Amino acid sequence: MKRTLFEEDHEAFRASFRKFVEAEIVPHHDEWEQAGIVPRELFATAGRSGFLGIEIPEEYGGGGVRDFRFNAVMDEELMACGAAAAGLGLSLHNDICLPYFMAYCNDEQRARWLPGIASGELITAIAMTEPGIGSDLASMTTTAVRDGDHYVVNGAKTFITNGINADLVITAVKTDPTQRHKGMSLLVIERGMAGFERGRNLDKLGQHAQDTAELSFTDVRVPVANLLGETEGEGFTQLVSNLPQERLSIGYAAVAAARYALNLTLDYVKERKAFGQPIGSFQNSRFVLAELDTEIDIAQHYVDACVRALDAGELTAADASKAKYWCTELQGRVVDKCLQLHGGYGYMAEYPISRAFADARITRIYGGTTEIMKEVIGRSLGL
Repeated sequence: MKRTLFEEDHEAFRASFRKFVEAEIVPHHDEWEQAGIVPRELFATAGRSGFLGIEIPEEYGGGGVRDFRFNAVMDEELMACGAAAAGLGLSLHNDICLPYFMAYCNDEQRARWLPGIASGELITAIAMTEPGIGSDLASMTTTAVRDGDHYVVNGAKTFITNGINADLVITAVKTDPTQRHKGMSLLVIERGMAGFERGRNLDKLGQHAQDTAELSFTDVRVPVANLLGETEGEGFTQLVSNLPQERLSIGYAAVAAARYALNLTLDYVKERKAFGQPIGSFQNSRFVLAELDTEIDIAQHYVDACVRALDAGELTAADASKAKYWCTELQGRVVDKCLQLHGGYGYMAEYPISRAFADARITRIYGGTTEIMKEVIGRSLGL
């Protein structure tokens, strides 16, 4: 079925970004997988090329266009070339962190941070999860105690994407430890602040090119001027407001990653022969691939509709949760069945389907687990 989400400007943007990916990411991806991190220069190059901060006003060096379809194009192209891990940091920077700076920064903060975010000189991250608490954010123990014109921050975060590279870390803290949700605030903690330390670059099952770190804060003095929002205690509301876009971004990328795995497998089954004929000619292969193609197409039209709703300001938390839950579960099913059709070769690390299989597993966890998504959807039903 023909897609109608994109217009000529988006397709021209796609062609430019595809050239960027083919020149700046694909030739280096294996090297970055081994290193466990992409170089900071990738962000600077993306910034110079106009692929960061598309919605940032032109006066701060951005594109001045509020249209998530451009983000969607980038997510699709990153998945289409098998660069899920290398591209995750760029998607986090554009899709997930930037909305906080756009929505909650005052004029002084905008002037201080937005130019660097647009240029790639300031890499962003968001730190919510803590060791031992998982999805229960209200139980966080990282505190920010007011001391004159500063907050004194103590605590730790874990599983932080862009954790090694980040210059600006949107950090969820308790400014009132006696409260749960109402005691949360968001502070921007910056590279170089005394007492802000990064732990090891975590060794993961997949997504190897993406740096994921533990962060610790020991008496870090953070200026009150780095508080996002007008007053303390707004952190949970801010997170809830931005989670739909984050979850849509993950779900959208999951559909694109599933399509990439399917295309890999279609190529493979047309060439690989068994019993004197291509394995794609067997009824089982045709049926499996027909099922996957159908499910991916159906999911694609749902997330396309979600993008339209987001741009219209109408995307609900429940609908975004449906996108995240269904599409990441679909991605898992697709890569598993596609690996099976590769046979023993699919288990070999040199085959791209193997990497796609490992990279896919985390998408059902980060950004809110499948179980949390079902909880959000269930509550929307009045249950």
